[in-house]
Amino acid sequence: MVFGFGKTSQHREISAPELAQMIDAGAAMVVDVREVDEFAAGHIPGAVNMPLSTFQASQLPDAGGKTLILNCLGGKRSGMALDKCAAAQAVVDTHLAGGFGAWAKAGLPVER
Repeated sequence: MVFGFGKTSQHREISAPELAQMIDAGAAMVVDVREVDEFAAGHIPGAVNMPLSTFQASQLPDAGGKTLILNCLGGKRSGMALDKCAAAQAVVDTHLAGGFGAWAKAGLPVER
């Protein structure tokens, strides 16, 4: 894995259906960076809540060999969290394209 130094950090994006397949296969752990109230209103089943306002890459859960995927409502905050991960040289580089909005729009399950 190559770490990008400077302003060229690459964010991998996966679609909601791709993420659903990864979750079903036990290959992904989702970290939702929305605030606590947003998370409580509905989130991807099994997601862990780590609000961007207090986000620290060093506090990310051990994914146990799974791929950590970040998400927010539309993709902006998860991108900001990925920048924090890159700055901390964390090996997290992927987020959900379109965020939770895309997940819900795809008709995928929502946990409350």
